[in-house]
Amino acid sequence: MITARMEMATLIESRWRNTPVLVVGDVMLDKYIWGEVERISPEAPVPVVRAAFHDEKPGGAANVAMNLAGLGACVTVCGFAGGDGEQERLESLLADAGVEPSLTTVKGAPTTCKLRVLSGHQQMMRLDLEPQPSYTAADFADLLARALGALRAVSVVVLSDYAKGVLSEAVCRTLISEARQNQIPVVVDPKNRDFTRYRGATAICPNRKELSAATGEPTADLDRLLAAGQAMLPDLEVECMAATLGEKGIAVLRHDSRSHAPAVVRQVFDVSGAGDTVTAVLALAMGCGVAIERAVELANQAAGIVVSKVGTVPIQREELLSVLSQESAVPVEAKILSLERLLTRTSAWRGAGDCVVFTNGCFDILHVGHIKLLEQARRLGDRLIVGLNSDCSVRQVKGSGRPVVGEGERAQVLAALSAVDAVVLFNESTPLKLIEAIRPDVLVKGGDYTQETVVGAREVRSWGGRVELIPLVEGVSTTRLIAKSAKGVSGYSPASTVAV
Repeated sequence: MITARMEMATLIESRWRNTPVLVVGDVMLDKYIWGEVERISPEAPVPVVRAAFHDEKPGGAANVAMNLAGLGACVTVCGFAGGDGEQERLESLLADAGVEPSLTTVKGAPTTCKLRVLSGHQQMMRLDLEPQPSYTAADFADLLARALGALRAVSVVVLSDYAKGVLSEAVCRTLISEARQNQIPVVVDPKNRDFTRYRGATAICPNRKELSAATGEPTADLDRLLAAGQAMLPDLEVECMAATLGEKGIAVLRHDSRSHAPAVVRQVFDVSGAGDTVTAVLALAMGCGVAIERAVELANQAAGIVVSKVGTVPIQREELLSVLSQESAVPVEAKILSLERLLTRTSAWRGAGDCVVFTNGCFDILHVGHIKLLEQARRLGDRLIVGLNSDCSVRQVKGSGRPVVGEGERAQVLAALSAVDAVVLFNESTPLKLIEAIRPDVLVKGGDYTQETVVGAREVRSWGGRVELIPLVEGVSTTRLIAKSAKGVSGYSPASTVAV
């Protein structure tokens, strides 16, 4: 279980925003063809995949950059590409995600691509198109000029090594030396079995197989393997290692200590890119001054999210916040969302199999009737979203004298309730547009409505959802509270007050 969840959620929601990060390594374009297998080929004993659609995503070091951007960082990525159509598409995908691509074009070498053919959740084959690592001195000079130009302004550097030739010994040592001089942490995701090229980095993050290749110890004997990794640290001048161990979680190795964070149990569909996600989370946390022993707990949660998806899919900040909110209170500010951010979080909830409930209202002067409605609404599903009329919207519905309480305060009070998972403001007189965007599984209103008069009822039923009416608490309303308050003020007498 993650310790201090509220503190970590605050870190993700605020301090991770726009943290500058430099990623240097082997960028790739991951291609996917999805289809169905209906028969075996008469030409050879292989399945025939009837292609339905295709997709392209940044891979390798570019996927690390995508994960960082999804978590809120401001990312620059440097690497080699082929000056071809694949480079154009890769740069376009990165830019669309908010990543700044600063790629060195290498003449005569294609951009590294991996083509995966899938049927359902099953990967049928993978075809790799990649250059031989024979880059020139001019190529490396251009790469270093780009990387060093960005390095001094960042909070953390990530070296993402896929052993395609970008992170030569000279490149690694130059970047690590420059980062150390500027007191910038360096996090390495290694593929080269010789870890000495990463000497002086802050943290190295090998998986079990990579650590075995570097130490010469078998993967089966975990204690022996981790002890060998720990013994490497003094010579490498590395502060720590974070060894990812698959279903066994992540082990943090320091010169004089060893700790372990267990993995998050999830249904695994595809482990592609899980290591990139772990590296991204660790790097961003360390760039914000978080100890790696705490950061690995977040990294495990993030890895659990991405392995439940098919293909190389980067983590999103809202998904990680959603996981944190499942077992503890999330900071009030983290529950008040724009529609765009809410849709991302709702997608994460649905990915985890959650039933999404929606209700709406002005909630001007929150009272016991509101509380009862929200608590009962929450019991109808796993997540409760509250659509809140903005001040402008309240005036349209209630008149110029309302609201009594401004939208900012109303939103914070609602978000502070444990029954509420998200609050989103809307300016229209009805929440119809909001409902159509969110597509809730359950739409809830008070008992003063009928099934026919609930806004959005027809739409919710059209996609298989349902509408629930919750009885009102008799004698309680905001209008009555306002009237009672006004009467109390007009009849005020100092002699009748009681000191408390």
